[in-house]
This record gives sequence, structure tokens and C-alpha cells, in this order.
Amino acid sequence: MEYLKIFSINTALLITVAYMANLIYKHMITHAPEPVKQVSWVVLSIFAGWITIFFGYRLDEHVIFDLRFLPLIISTIAFPQPFSLIIIGVGIGLSRLVFGMNEAAVAGVLNLSILGFVCAGLSFWVRRTPATIMVKGLIVIMAVNLMNAVNITVFGVIPDQEYITKILPVTLPAGLVLSMLFAVIIRDFQLDLQRTVQVVRANELLSAQAEELHKNKIVLEERAKQLMMASQFKSEFLANMSHELRTPLNSIINLSQIIEDNDEGLSREEITEYGAIIHRSGGDLLSLINDILDLSKVEAGKLDVVHEELNVSEIPEMLALQFTVAAKQKGLDFNITLSEDVPHVIHSDPQRVQQILRNLLSNALKFTVDGFVSLNIRVVEKPEGPAQRRWVVFDVQDSGIGIAADKHTVIFEAFQQADSSISRKYGGTGLGLSISSDLAKLLGGYITLSSKEGQGSLFSLYLPL
Repeated sequence: MEYLKIFSINTALLITVAYMANLIYKHMITHAPEPVKQVSWVVLSIFAGWITIFFGYRLDEHVIFDLRFLPLIISTIAFPQPFSLIIIGVGIGLSRLVFGMNEAAVAGVLNLSILGFVCAGLSFWVRRTPATIMVKGLIVIMAVNLMNAVNITVFGVIPDQEYITKILPVTLPAGLVLSMLFAVIIRDFQLDLQRTVQVVRANELLSAQAEELHKNKIVLEERAKQLMMASQFKSEFLANMSHELRTPLNSIINLSQIIEDNDEGLSREEITEYGAIIHRSGGDLLSLINDILDLSKVEAGKLDVVHEELNVSEIPEMLALQFTVAAKQKGLDFNITLSEDVPHVIHSDPQRVQQILRNLLSNALKFTVDGFVSLNIRVVEKPEGPAQRRWVVFDVQDSGIGIAADKHTVIFEAFQQADSSISRKYGGTGLGLSISSDLAKLLGGYITLSSKEGQGSLFSLYLPL
């Protein structure tokens, strides 16, 4: 009866240790790294083995009977890691030496070390077999209890006949029953632990999903804001377009009506003047329609560029013919310079390059009241990856009204301007820079802007050499 009493006490102590360990794991080790969890389990198992020895049944001054192998059984079922099981077996065996160095203690160390290696071997089978957890547990419990009995018979200090006839018939069945009982209780702890882990993971997943939904909500709100702004800019654009279309159309309709009726006997000079106004108005309408068509083609991806030889040296002369008179009429200095290192011929689309430069120079003249407008053509080298790349740069500079820093990006977008009232004051739809930027990208280049409000602007067209 003493064996049953002590074994029951051992089991109760192990259940208490397991319960305490369960609480510690839930509140302290759940989120720890995997190596920390493994080390914690090994230390706990060795401590549990030491507890059973401490409260074991002392057959005499040196021999102690207990259930020190139970932590090995549970470790084999719950955490089948061969190396850890060997450490647990050897560790529990060495803890026996705390209670005195003698022949029985050495036999105890040898017994638990052998059981550690046996459990390490069983762990390979536990991890690979498709059997249920109940079947695995029963086999491990049977194997460890039987191996413990064999080791005590072979290495123990108790005479074999006494152990087999008097002790084994009591300790082996008691060990089997209490091992099964403890395994069932630990299984319940493990299931509860798994449920806790699943709840934690579910909460983490829900938290991540909530955060993702919040991010998506912010993105959607930003997109809605952008769409609202785009709608607003398009409304302003249509209002400007209405003004831009009506002005030349009214001139064409009214003046052509006057010429057609000719009730007052218009002179030749008056007819010539009216015809010139009609011609200019028609040109303005054509330019406006061309801008809209170019923008539509760029957005649809149907604007083709033709790469051919472009004589850079002819550009200053062509642009001077187009803008010198307009600059003089406004009292502006207009200069074009061409650096000596600029190659005479580059490969690009001459029509599109001239269109970009015309847009930039037209804007410079439009928004400059006094001072100057200049075009400087030069060559620069800029790093691109590990190598240097050469560019031909067309700098269009003016001393006009300038552009606020927070509008430098906006003015290159379609339907947007630095100031919606600008089109009323200076005329135009504000599509020129958007089209020019898109054309520059199609040519393999880009446009940069340097400007301060009230201090003029510098637009630079970069084209690759």
C-alpha cells in the first residue's frame, strides 16, 4: 500500500506542477520564440522528475521508488524531439544524485538515461505514425513502464527475486494506471492550451484584417477625394473651354455676318481687318482643338512618335521666326543660345520636339509682363545606374509671374492649373504642360521645373542623346 500511496502523491504533485506550468505558459511564454519554449519544457520536465524523487517512497536508506519517468512519457507524446528527450532523461537521472551518491543513485542515473534514449527512439515513431493520440499514448506508456521494470531488474540494487515477486506486481500496474490517468489530465491541459493558442491566433488575424480594412478605407477615401477633385477640375476645365470656344466663335460669327450683310458699305481696309480677326480666331480654335485631340491620343496610348534625324542647329532659327515678333510686341527681350558642344543632329521626333518647345515658349511669353524670355540649348551628363548618360537640354526661362512650390506637380496634370482664374486673365485651357510632359516621356525624356512665385520660371526639357 505504501507504493500506491507514494505513487498517488507523485501523480498529484505532477498534476499541480502541470497546472502551474500551464498558467505560466499562458501568461508568459505563449509569445516567446520557439527555442525559449523548448528550453522551458526541458527545465520543467527535469524539475517535475526531481519533485517525484523528493517525495518518493524510501525502501531503505538508499533505494527510492517513484514515478520520475512520467515527465519523459508526457514529453514523448506532447513534444517528440529526440535531443530534448535525451536531455530530459539524463537530467532527471542526474537529479537523483542530489539525494546522495551511492550505488542506487548511480543505477537511477543509468536507468533514466536509458529511458531517455528509448523515448528518443519512440519519438521518431510518434511523429511518423498515422495512429491516434490515444494509441500513441498507450504504446509509449507501456514501453516506458516495461523498460523501467527491466532496468531496475538488471541494474538495481534490490535482489531480483525480491523485486520480481514482491515489488514489481504492485509498482508496474500502479505505474501503468497512474501514467494513463496523468496522460489523460495532461491531454486535457494540452487541448485547453491549443484552444488558447487558436484564440490568440484568431485575435491576431482579426486584428490584422481590421488594420488592413482600415488601410483600404483610407485608400478608398483618398481615391474618392481624388475623383472628386478630378471632377471639380474637369468642371473648371469645361467652364474655361466654354470661354475659350465662345470668344473666337463669336468673333468669327459676328464679323462674318457683318461682312456678309455689308449694309453700311464697309471699306476695303475694314474688310481686311475683319478678315484678319476671323483668321486669328480660326487659328485659335484650331490650336485649341489640336490640344484636345493630342491629349485624347496620349491618354488612349495612340499618339505615335517617329524617331528620325532632328537638326538641332535649325531649331533657334525656326523658333526665332515664330516668337521674336510676339516678344517685341510685349516689350520683352527674347534670346536663344546654342552651346558649342551640342551635336548638330540627334534622333528624335522633330514635330513633337518643336510642339513641346512652342508650348513652353508660348506659356513663358503669356505669363511674362516685362523682362525677358530665353531659350538655352546645352548638353549635360547625369548618372543613370552605374553609368553616366548624356542629355540635350532645352532651358526655357522667363521673368514672369512664377509658380508656387506646392503647384509644381499639379500644373503637369490634365485639367489642373496653378490658379483656376489664370485662364480668365491670360487665356488658354491649361492643357499645354500636360501634353508637353506626356510627349517628353514618349520621346524618352522628361521636363523639370524650377520656379518661385513672383520670380519667374525655368522649364527644362531633357532628351536623351
